[in-house]
Amino acid sequence: MEAYLPTLIGTAAGICSTASFVPQVWKSWRLGDTEAISLKMYVVTVTAFSLWIVYGLFIASLPIVVFNTLSLGLATSVLVMKLRNTRRARRAATVETGLPR
Repeated sequence: MEAYLPTLIGTAAGICSTASFVPQVWKSWRLGDTEAISLKMYVVTVTAFSLWIVYGLFIASLPIVVFNTLSLGLATSVLVMKLRNTRRARRAATVETGLPR
């Protein structure tokens, strides 16, 4: 097997994985609607990307480090929007009802 082939496959996989988050980030940012997004899923996803980065550093795999870092940034932005919107919704419900939610 050619030495560059694993890196090429890893790069292609990384591009696909990272690109898969772009529509969610764009829609969440543009519409500000994150109600249907699972908070627990994104917490686990951000954790997983962080662990993949550490693993990539241990094995010195540039595609793993680069694409998981990019994916971590995208997933973190969705998570932050989700947390922000959840807090806003809770505040609005508290103001509306006068009761803590």
